[in-house]
This record gives sequence, C-alpha cells and structure tokens, in this order.
Amino acid sequence: MSTVVRSTPAGARLRSGTKLLTLIFIGPFLLYMLAFLILPALRLFDQAFSGEHGFTLKYIAQLGQEQTVKAFVNSVVLSSVSSLVGLVVGGIVAYLILRPGAPRGLRSMVTSFSAVAANFAGVPLAFAFVSTLGSLGMVTVWLKSLGVNLYASGFSLYSVTGLVIVYAYFQIPLMVIVIAPAIEGLRREWREAAENLGASSWTYWRHVGLPILLPSLLSSYILLFGNAFAAYATPYALTSGILALVPVEISNVLSGNVMLSPQTGAALSLGMIGVMVVIMLIYVVAARRASRWTRQ
Repeated sequence: MSTVVRSTPAGARLRSGTKLLTLIFIGPFLLYMLAFLILPALRLFDQAFSGEHGFTLKYIAQLGQEQTVKAFVNSVVLSSVSSLVGLVVGGIVAYLILRPGAPRGLRSMVTSFSAVAANFAGVPLAFAFVSTLGSLGMVTVWLKSLGVNLYASGFSLYSVTGLVIVYAYFQIPLMVIVIAPAIEGLRREWREAAENLGASSWTYWRHVGLPILLPSLLSSYILLFGNAFAAYATPYALTSGILALVPVEISNVLSGNVMLSPQTGAALSLGMIGVMVVIMLIYVVAARRASRWTRQ
C-alpha cells in the first residue's frame, strides 16, 4: 500500500517564504561579489590584453622581465615563510591557551590581544618596528651595548628577512583567531581513548589530532598566504618601495612619476590572481588527500 504525501497550502507558503528569505539575504551578497570581485577581474583582463591598436600581449609579456620576476619571487617567498611562521607559532599558542589546565583568563587575554594585533598593520606597524629593530631602534641599540651588532652580522629590517619578522606580528595573532575553533573541536574523549590504548602524546597528535586538524591548517595557511601576498602599506612604508614586491610594483606603475601604465598594473594584478589560483589548486589537492587520510 503506497502513501501519497500531498503538499498543503501552509507547506507551500512556508517553502515560498524560505526561498524569499534566501533571496533577500543571499542576493545582496551575490551582487556584492559581482560588483567588487567579478567585474573588476574582467576589467583587469580587458586592460591587460588591450593596447592602443586593440588586442596585444605586450603587457603580459612584461611579466617575464627580470624586475617583475624578482618581485614575484620575493612576494611568494615572503608570503610562504611568514605564513609558515604564523601557522606553526600561532597554532602552538592557540593550543596552549585552550589545553586543559591552562590558567584562567589566559585565553581571553591572548584572544583580545590577537584581535587587535591581527588588524595592526600599515604605516603604524612599520614605524613601530623601525623604532624597535631599525638601525637605531631600541632593541638594536640595546643588543649593540651587549656586544651583539645585528646589522654588522647581516641582518636588515628592510629586507625579506626583516619583513618576515614584521609580518609575523599580525600573522601569528590571525592564526590564533582562525585555528582556535578547530582546536576546540577536538574531543577530549579521543585523547583519553588513545591514552588508554597506550598511545603517547606524539602518537596521538600524529595519528589523531593532526590528521583531523589538517584541513583547517591548510585553509588557515591559504588565508595567511593571501593576507601577506596582498599586503602593501606595511612593506611600502618600511622599505620606501626599494624592495621589489608585486603590490609595490603595481603602485609604481599606477602612480609613479616616471612610468604611468595602467595596463602593466592590470597584467601584474592578473599575475597575482594566477599565483593565488595555483595556491588554491594545491590546497584542493592536499585537502582531498587529507580527507582520505582521516577516513582511513
């Protein structure tokens, strides 16, 4: 005997109301993406391949110039290393403040500081580090009085190494904020079960904790990479545009007094989009393998 489920007028109205609410809340977001993401990207494509006489590959070909390649290499290295520092240090800090037995108030204090530090960038951050680790900075002078000359040993705040230290100031707090919910999702019963079976702390993290957190760690790394890759105000204020980075190069061709070329800036922007697409593809492949690992 078959049962026929008929839609009632009340059920139909409920579904219609749900669709209307979905359209009300999702519609503006889709319009926002269209206006500030899709259309600007299409405009970049148009500018990068358009010249005085129509279609051209002149500006895309400039991506192979030595200065441009150097800028992309510096940006990728800086973003990769600073993101890795943020991932490792921020992950450890988040675990320490969330682990059982952590002092009361430590979590709220660290998360409050992280919320402020993650948004502290630009000219104020650059000035703070110049005053601290510059050639005449407070820490530099103090270490020199102890017989440690940072700049004589090869360190420079105005290099890729120095920028990694500067970026770590906002990358680590951002990682703490992002990864904390995922660490909280690790159930205490899983660790107790592993310990009851004789697993050490390292064995638990290797076979249980890290595999479960791996997708979250990968997505956090992508977020940190994009955050560092697109940073402009901090490196420009710190190095005055001397260090070749892609955002700085885009600024030079868009507002420079010597060379004004919006098409070149569009080509550089497409290069940045291409780098992020490659990073996202790597993330997709790694996330799939990680998901298979957790199901085993």
